[in-house]
Amino acid sequence: EAGSEDIDILPNGLAFISSGLKYPGIKSFAPDKPGEIFLMDLNEHSPRAVELRISRGFDLASFNPHGISTYVD
Repeated sequence: EAGSEDIDILPNGLAFISSGLKYPGIKSFAPDKPGEIFLMDLNEHSPRAVELRISRGFDLASFNPHGISTYVD
Protein backbone atom coordinates (compact mmCIF):
# COMPACT_ATOMS: atom_id res chain seq x y z
CA GLU A 1 0.00 0.00 0.00
CA ALA A 2 2.82 2.42 0.86
CA GLY A 3 5.50 0.79 -1.27
CA SER A 4 8.34 -1.59 -0.61
CA GLU A 5 11.89 -1.02 0.56
CA ASP A 6 13.71 -3.77 -1.37
CA ILE A 7 13.17 -6.85 -3.52
CA ASP A 8 15.22 -9.97 -4.24
CA ILE A 9 14.24 -12.24 -7.12
CA LEU A 10 15.35 -15.89 -7.13
CA PRO A 11 16.32 -17.68 -10.36
CA ASN A 12 13.04 -19.66 -10.19
CA GLY A 13 10.95 -16.46 -10.36
CA LEU A 14 10.00 -16.11 -6.69
CA ALA A 15 10.39 -12.55 -5.44
CA PHE A 16 10.79 -11.61 -1.77
CA ILE A 17 9.80 -8.03 -0.94
CA SER A 18 10.57 -6.14 2.27
CA SER A 19 8.20 -3.42 3.37
CA GLY A 20 7.64 -1.16 6.34
CA LEU A 21 10.93 0.67 6.75
CA LYS A 22 10.73 3.42 9.35
CA TYR A 23 13.58 5.89 9.19
CA PRO A 24 13.97 9.22 11.01
CA GLY A 25 12.94 12.11 8.79
CA ILE A 26 11.02 9.94 6.31
CA LYS A 27 7.22 9.95 6.51
CA SER A 28 5.72 6.62 7.50
CA PHE A 29 2.21 5.86 6.23
CA ALA A 30 1.68 3.32 9.04
CA PRO A 31 3.96 4.29 11.95
CA ASP A 32 2.42 1.74 14.35
CA LYS A 33 2.43 -1.19 11.90
CA PRO A 34 5.42 -3.58 12.00
CA GLY A 35 7.44 -4.36 8.90
CA GLU A 36 6.44 -7.14 6.55
CA ILE A 37 7.90 -9.59 4.05
CA PHE A 38 5.89 -10.43 0.94
CA LEU A 39 6.28 -13.23 -1.61
CA MET A 40 5.37 -12.87 -5.27
CA ASP A 41 5.57 -15.64 -7.89
CA LEU A 42 6.55 -13.90 -11.10
CA ASN A 43 5.74 -17.06 -13.08
CA GLU A 44 2.02 -16.54 -12.52
CA HIS A 45 -0.10 -14.91 -15.20
CA SER A 46 -1.24 -12.19 -12.77
CA PRO A 47 1.31 -12.19 -9.93
CA ARG A 48 0.26 -10.69 -6.60
CA ALA A 49 2.19 -10.05 -3.41
CA VAL A 50 1.21 -12.29 -0.48
CA GLU A 51 2.28 -11.41 3.06
CA LEU A 52 4.40 -14.13 4.65
CA ARG A 53 3.63 -15.15 8.22
CA ILE A 54 6.56 -14.62 10.57
CA SER A 55 7.43 -17.32 13.11
CA ARG A 56 6.33 -17.09 16.72
CA GLY A 57 8.95 -15.81 19.11
CA PHE A 58 10.15 -13.19 16.61
CA ASP A 59 10.02 -9.60 17.89
CA LEU A 60 7.54 -8.45 15.26
CA ALA A 61 6.79 -5.15 17.04
CA SER A 62 10.32 -3.90 16.33
CA PHE A 63 10.65 -5.46 12.85
CA ASN A 64 11.91 -2.66 10.61
CA PRO A 65 13.30 -4.31 7.43
CA HIS A 66 15.91 -2.38 5.49
CA GLY A 67 16.91 -4.44 2.49
CA ILE A 68 16.55 -8.14 1.81
CA SER A 69 18.76 -10.82 0.35
CA THR A 70 18.50 -14.55 -0.21
CA TYR A 71 20.96 -17.42 -0.23
CA VAL A 72 20.44 -20.32 -2.63
CA ASP A 73 22.39 -23.50 -1.83
